[in-house]
Amino acid sequence: MQGLELIEPNALYNMLQQGNNYSCLSDTNYLLLIDARKKNEYNESHIVTSKKAPKGDNEMFMIPYEAELECKQNIVVYDSNTSEIPLPTPSPAIECAKLFWEMGSRNPVKILKGGYEEFSAKYPFLRTQKILFTPRELDEIKPYPVEIIQGLFYMGSWKQGNAAYVQKDLKIRGHINCCVEEETFFPDPGPHLLHIQVDDDNDADLLNHFKNACDFAEQHFEEKFALLVFDNKGVSRCAAVVIAVLISHYKWTLAEAWEHLLSCSKKMRPNRGFVEQLSKWEEQVLGEKKTDISDPNF
Repeated sequence: MQGLELIEPNALYNMLQQGNNYSCLSDTNYLLLIDARKKNEYNESHIVTSKKAPKGDNEMFMIPYEAELECKQNIVVYDSNTSEIPLPTPSPAIECAKLFWEMGSRNPVKILKGGYEEFSAKYPFLRTQKILFTPRELDEIKPYPVEIIQGLFYMGSWKQGNAAYVQKDLKIRGHINCCVEEETFFPDPGPHLLHIQVDDDNDADLLNHFKNACDFAEQHFEEKFALLVFDNKGVSRCAAVVIAVLISHYKWTLAEAWEHLLSCSKKMRPNRGFVEQLSKWEEQVLGEKKTDISDPNF
C-alpha cells in the first residue's frame, strides 16, 4: 500500500534506543510515535513517548496539534495487533497511517507489526502510563543496547554493559567486553565473560580475536542465553566483533552484515583498520572476498 510500511517490533525497539550523549528522542523531529487504540487502552498503558491519535466528533482520526509531518524523520503508528497490510477491513493503525501519509509525511509511514500486544510482550519495560515528557525528561531517557538478533544478541556501551537495569530487563547472561578496562557488571562472570583487550586504533589486532568471539557467541546462542557485546562508546570495536559474529553465524558477506548492523545502530562505525580485518575475516569464513571495502559506504 503506497506510503505505508510494516516494521517488526525490534525495528521500533532499536529506533527508541538511538543516540550518543543524549537519546535521539529528545530531537523533536526524530520520531512521532502514534497510538491508534481506544483512549481507555492508551491510558491504561502505552509505548514510551507515544501520543494518542486524536479523533474528531465523527470518530475520524485527526492530525495531532503541531505534528509538523513534513519535518519528521520517522512516523510510526500502532494499534492493538495489526499484523499485515493491506487488510480486508482497514484497521485503526492503517486508517491513521493513511491519513498521515496523505496529509504530508515526507517519508513512508511505518506501522508496527503485531501492534501494542506483540511489542509490549517482547519489551514490557518500555510500557508506561506517562503521557507528557518535558525536553529535560527526554534528554534523561537512558537508551538500552541495540538488538541485533531478537532476544539473543545486543550491542552497547560500557555504561550499558555495567548497568543493572540493562542486565535485568534484557535478561543478559553473557558479555563480550571490548574495552581495555576489565570492569564488568558480573562479580563472578565465570564462563560468561570474554574480555577482548584491544585499543581502538587502526593498527590494533582484532582479527585474531574474531574466532574466539564467534565460538563464545555460538555457545550462548545454542543455550539461548542473551549476549551483550560492548566497548566504551558502542561504536567501533564492539561493532567490528558483532559484524564478525554475523558473518560467521549466518555466513553473510561483510556487506550484508554491515547493512544489518547499520539498520540496528546508526552510530556504529568500526575504524578503518578493523574494516580491513573484517574483509580478511570474510575471506577466511566464506573462502573468498565478496565485499569491496573501497566502496565509500565502508
